[in-house]
Amino acid sequence: MTTQETIELFDKYVIANYGRLDRVIVRGEGCYLYDSEGNKILDMFPGWAVSGTGHCHPRVVEALRKQAGELLHIDNTFYSEPQGELARLLSESAGGGFGGKCFFCNSGAEANEAALKLARLHTAKEKYKFITAEGGFHGRTFATVTATAQPKYHEGFMPLLPGFVYIPFNDVEALKSAFSDEVAAVMVEPIQGEGGINIATDEFLQAIRELCDENGAVMILDEVQTGIGRTGKWFGYQHYEVEPDIITMAKALGGGVAIGAMMAKNEVAASLVPGKHASTFGGNCLACAAGVAVIEAIEDGGLLQNAQDLGQYSMGKLRQLKEKHSIIDSVRGIGMMIGVQLTGPGAAIVDKCLEKGLRINCTHETVLRFMPPMIATKEQIDQAIEIIDGVLSEGE
Repeated sequence: MTTQETIELFDKYVIANYGRLDRVIVRGEGCYLYDSEGNKILDMFPGWAVSGTGHCHPRVVEALRKQAGELLHIDNTFYSEPQGELARLLSESAGGGFGGKCFFCNSGAEANEAALKLARLHTAKEKYKFITAEGGFHGRTFATVTATAQPKYHEGFMPLLPGFVYIPFNDVEALKSAFSDEVAAVMVEPIQGEGGINIATDEFLQAIRELCDENGAVMILDEVQTGIGRTGKWFGYQHYEVEPDIITMAKALGGGVAIGAMMAKNEVAASLVPGKHASTFGGNCLACAAGVAVIEAIEDGGLLQNAQDLGQYSMGKLRQLKEKHSIIDSVRGIGMMIGVQLTGPGAAIVDKCLEKGLRINCTHETVLRFMPPMIATKEQIDQAIEIIDGVLSEGE
């Protein structure tokens, strides 16, 4: 089909709840996408940060082919090797004193739903409240959209679920004021992704840990975007001297295959007993085989170190652009999770970059998200920076 024929197909049969670009993507390879018109696009925001190991990583593709020929799905009343192996690798990646156990699902929102339910199950019966941070994003289900303390996501869905309390991100005094005997958990992102690449302070996360310990509450870190190597470590919390009780993850875990996971410390995980929560497709063989391949690809390819090194390199290059272009206010990030704060709207910049063959993203209207795959090279970073530089120069 032509590009227009595909668009017409969507117009007729697909609900229009996404703002779509007039591109039909037909292939992905490494850091590049190819559309139906033959255009090559350097993807520095791959699959909404899903393809952390790049598009169609050979190791993931081969694992999927092999698993698809053996067993696609089995219900969770049986054991399966891929699910057990992926749980082991994730637990070992968390390291330290965490020693977590996993529950598998199909998305980040589902992982956060599971975490909220587990927190309620694990804490005293009178505890039903959750503290979350303004600017955070936790999903689109009723519970997770309520947890998302951004009014624009609440419009049309009122009344929301009761029990959620919002505080400013990194505000320790507001956190202390919000605590009570009714709080079951605090859930925050170590780096707010959709919120604009806002980085948690050491003091904020330490205060959450201490207050949860003092009040019998659970500390949940939403690592849906920060997890699986994006920040140069397996999990974002590993940049801090704090261990949560529960971690959630998704996005990069499957290398492009839909999968989510909640990992909890042993003593917390023990509260999730048969009949309390489940997922029909969660932990299916195909998704877990992909997850295993992703972790092995990161380990064998030295991609954590590459994310650290290229993250520093990218931020250095972007800060050089700041000296040249007044629209750039600041650059912040950790590893391959970088935000460019603008002094004005960034949507037109994103559109113009795509016209010139570069995919980036704009969030909160004025923050460019620059989140390359962990397999990216300096040459590809340089190419991306050159395109951004050209677009900003034209705009000025």
